[in-house]
Parts: sequence; C-alpha cells; structure tokens
Amino acid sequence: MSIDLHFTGEDWERIERDWTAWWAGDLDRALVIIESLDQFGGWASDFPLETPVDEVLDHFQAHLKAARFYGDAWPKWWPNFGPGIAAGFLGAQVHPVPGTVWFDPAPGANEVAIEDLHLSGDAANVWRQRVVALTQAAVERWGGCISIGHTDLGGNLDILASLRTTQQLLLDLYDAPDEVVRLAGEITQLWLRYYDELDDVIQKAGRGTTPWATIWSPARCYMLQSDFATMISPQMFERFVLPDLAACCQALDHAFYHLDGKGQTLHLDMLLSLARLRGIQWIPGDGQPPPEKWLPLLKRIRDRGKLCQLYVTPEGARTIVRELGGRGFALHIEQEMGQADAEDFLHVLAAEDASA
Repeated sequence: MSIDLHFTGEDWERIERDWTAWWAGDLDRALVIIESLDQFGGWASDFPLETPVDEVLDHFQAHLKAARFYGDAWPKWWPNFGPGIAAGFLGAQVHPVPGTVWFDPAPGANEVAIEDLHLSGDAANVWRQRVVALTQAAVERWGGCISIGHTDLGGNLDILASLRTTQQLLLDLYDAPDEVVRLAGEITQLWLRYYDELDDVIQKAGRGTTPWATIWSPARCYMLQSDFATMISPQMFERFVLPDLAACCQALDHAFYHLDGKGQTLHLDMLLSLARLRGIQWIPGDGQPPPEKWLPLLKRIRDRGKLCQLYVTPEGARTIVRELGGRGFALHIEQEMGQADAEDFLHVLAAEDASA
C-alpha cells in the first residue's frame, strides 16, 4: 500500500544529496529541519499489544498524510515504545502510559544475585515481536515513500538499570564492578543483534536510515545514548560505558551520541575522542539555558571535527549561525510554520550563514 505525501521524488533526491554531503563534511551550510509538530501522532506503545498491526499503522498514516516537510525535513516514522525498549526484550516489565513508557525488573529479578544474572535474546519475547512486526508492516506499506526508523533500543547501562533498578545498579558499580562489565558487554552484543535484525528489515524500504532523533543517513545510523551516565564519574564512564559505545560505533557508519544534560558534559572529551563517533546531539535539559546559550560547548564539538544536532527555536538557530556559522549543524526548528513562513525563515537563515 502506498501513501500520498506532500513529498516528491525530487525532494528525496535533494534529501539524499544534502544529508550525504553533510556527513562527508562537504555541505557549507546548516541542515534545517522544519516539520509538522504532530507528524507522528503519538506512540506505538499507546496501542494494546492485541491491536492489529494494520489498525496501528492506519492511525499513523493519517498523521503522515497531513504532515508538511520544509528545508531538510523528510517523511519518517518509527515504532516508539519508549527509551530503552530493549529492556523489555530482555524480560523487564513494560508499563506504557500516555506519553511515555516505564520499565521495572521482572518479578523476582531483584532476588537474583548479579553473578547469577545472564542475558540471552528471546525471539519469542512479545515486545521484540511487536517491534519487528510493526517495522516490517511499515516497510511493506510505506517502503519507498518514507524512512522507517529504528526503535529506541536504549543504552547498555540504561537497559541494565531497567533490569536491576537504578538504585541497585549504582550499588553494583561499587560492590560488583566486574559483573557490571560482564553484563554491559552481554547487553552490547544483544543490542547489536537487535539493531541488525531491524536494519535487515528497514533497508528493504530503500529510504536510508533514521533513529528516533532527527537525523537521516544513507547508511547504518543510530543515536547512541547512556542517560545513566549523568550519575557516574568520568572514570566509571570510561570503564562501563565507553567500550559499549566504541563497539556500537564500529558497527555503524554514522553513529551519534545523545548528550543529555549538563551532568554529561563531564564525559564529552572521551566522547569526542571516539574516532568513529560522527556527532553529538546536545540537549541542555530541563531548567537549563537553550542550546544557543552554550556556544563554547558547541564550538568545542565542532572544532574536534564532530557534527552537531540540536532542537532550537528560529531565533536560536539564527544566533548559532551568526556566531558559529552553519557548517556541521543540523538544526531542528521547534516551531510549526506554514510554507510561506518556512521559506522566509530559510532565506533569512541562509543569508546570515553566508555572511557569518
């Protein structure tokens, strides 16, 4: 089944050309993404597991058909089951509520000594089957028309925290660090298996790769993360998180990292040292100044040869382009615009970029 979108074959050629040039460092301007704010129509986890796949996709198709895409935006959809659904694949309890998903250890999991905890993939897991089924159905229905994205698998310690609880994992870091290293490594290998399983399906659509974040790639791409890392020292980050990120970067063509909150800036130098990490998404966090108020940090990222993706207001985008130039940035504009306003803004931003 095809879908009638406000997006042409010529638009796709432009997206593929300009995003490919951006990854290569050959685009002399910022990428600017302007899209309908309600494009996605909610979370896939809002629908009970027994809801037929086609019924779920019918809901999202209505939103996709109404969406508009300006600048470097493109049509996309991904099955959203919350940050770190790989924990559900591994037996954690999954509790969807409107607007988010919560994860808890399986019953009795906290009574298992960490040295007795061993992880293995279960192809029959209901959450894994649901994500694969929705991804497969979306490719069959919309392939060639939109990018079908990877679900949010999560980071290795984030997943482990869902299996152990955050408090218990913090204690494990001190009481059983070698076991945490072992389990983190097991999760990394399973993460790569899950990624490959979904990527084999997604590549059949022929419209590149996109994760949960607003980046597009012609190759294997993902937005890596470790929200748990806000609570640990750089020394712990180096031991428990960095090897996972390095392994994932090695398996990807275009790896990004979700730097979420001021507390994670302690780890930025180590992240920037990863040769195969292509870029940083900077999210200042609740209560913090917006991205355009962090110009030294943004310059630091770009001066180390990394790309940078941000969610900004129109004025925030103009500030960044005026002060730092647009090269290397992907700016997702957090304001809905009609076609005329979008075209005017893109013209103004391009003029400021050219004079920066």
